[in-house]
Amino acid sequence: MAETVATPQSAHKLSTPGRKQALISLSDKTDLAKLGNGLQELGYTIVSTGGTASALEGAGVSVTKVEELTRFPEMLDGRVKTLHPGIHGGILARRDQEHHMEALEKHEIGTFDVVVVNLYPFYAKASSSSGISFEDGIENIDIGGPAMIRAAAKNHRDVLVVVDSEDYSNLLEFLRGDNDDQQFRRKLAWKAFQHVASYDSAVSEWLWKQTVGDKFPPSLTVPLSLKDPLRYGENPHQKAAVYVDKSLSEVNAGGIATVIQHHGKEMSYNNYLDADAAWNCVCDFNKPTCVVVKHTNPCGVASRNDIIEAYRLAVKADPVSAFGGIVAFNVEVDEALARDIREFRSPTDGETRMFYEIVVAPKYTEKGLEVLRGKSKTLRILEASKNNKGKLSLRQIGGGWLAQDSDDLTPEDIQFNVMSDKTPQENELTDAQFAWLCVKHVKSNAIVIAKDNCMLGMGSGQPNRRESLRIALRKAGDEVKGAALASDAFFPFAWNDAVEEACQSGVSVIAEPGGSIRDKDAVECCNKYGVSLVFTNVRHFRH
Repeated sequence: MAETVATPQSAHKLSTPGRKQALISLSDKTDLAKLGNGLQELGYTIVSTGGTASALEGAGVSVTKVEELTRFPEMLDGRVKTLHPGIHGGILARRDQEHHMEALEKHEIGTFDVVVVNLYPFYAKASSSSGISFEDGIENIDIGGPAMIRAAAKNHRDVLVVVDSEDYSNLLEFLRGDNDDQQFRRKLAWKAFQHVASYDSAVSEWLWKQTVGDKFPPSLTVPLSLKDPLRYGENPHQKAAVYVDKSLSEVNAGGIATVIQHHGKEMSYNNYLDADAAWNCVCDFNKPTCVVVKHTNPCGVASRNDIIEAYRLAVKADPVSAFGGIVAFNVEVDEALARDIREFRSPTDGETRMFYEIVVAPKYTEKGLEVLRGKSKTLRILEASKNNKGKLSLRQIGGGWLAQDSDDLTPEDIQFNVMSDKTPQENELTDAQFAWLCVKHVKSNAIVIAKDNCMLGMGSGQPNRRESLRIALRKAGDEVKGAALASDAFFPFAWNDAVEEACQSGVSVIAEPGGSIRDKDAVECCNKYGVSLVFTNVRHFRH
């Protein structure tokens, strides 16, 4: 209801003081007939605007149109309807203030006891796939609606404000009762202010992009909508919940927060973190790929045309860690793959059936879902959409937030520059690119060893890079011979340190960002052992 203030004609009688009045002005008219008839049965005179009034009359509800009340016509293509003392005086007057009621009586203004308003569909239009023109966007910014909502919410001790059709039944039940529950009124008022705040944040986000387009505005509001309360947080003594980001930039942009859960126990706080890590990792790969994650670190990654083979290789990389982990695929899970997930035995003993917390994929066949549901009553089966590139990444710190571009780079976006005497063979360079893409998703300090599009070992989260290397080498075992090694950051030392240890282990190529003052040492060390060294000039820290 976008409007400009109108001037009252005081010579006309605006309304009858003392009668029960409800003001209804809706863009979304869901359950309007139910609301209108319910209020009318309770003895309320209903005042309404434009299309809402017509819809109510069509449902057999008697309506007083706003212009009849204000004695002022709608004007400026609908921009001016309700911004009038005859409306806002009746909403904002405090019933316990004698001079407020005297002012209403003097100007023959009646009070409103109920205000039901929702807003122009700015959010839906601005986030639609077809987009919205600047002019259309401006005309879809509601002015009168938020003004009425805010006025009613401010005066909630005397006025019930409703912005959601889901609250119509509770409103009518409340009005039929005798108990004036202030907590009910306050909750509706909170919801009203939150509704307007989210609406305004969408307008602000859209207008900033129209005006400047910089990713980091001087002020930022992120509208969040509660998806689910969680049993607890990272630990049982911490309360938790999961919210969906309702920013325009996140509409249809994919991600774990908007997954469809087909089966299993309710998601936990840690489940969301692990599933997010697994999904972000697997979506980076173009070939059919399986990723296994434990505590947000990929412990197994494999790409194959045969997705079942990829799954088995990913588990084989670290079957101990994979047990109780999260399995992610970037292709559809069909019956054959589902059956293998359900029946596959641990490579450690060939007998223990693998157990997982979550399986996440972009889609499932009907039979695939049926088979997976038979693996366990608790197995969480998630269907997710791929994250869009170019998102703003937010992370909370004490007293504030850090914002940055998401780390979207893939091997196709960068150059692998040969620094050593030995040039890597085509298959070695492919291995280095695969390892580099894996290490991007491992917590720093991170080392990944890979060969033939399969992770063989990884070391993560160690305070020094040498320890991460040793963990990765130990997991890779004898398969390290001829494999590629990727580091998320440069090696500060080469001789008698990580680079020389890597060379002595038998790797054929090392991929790292470069940038150390001792890069020359790394080059000379690789030359001594006949190992290829490539610099990416891209660091992949993950904290």
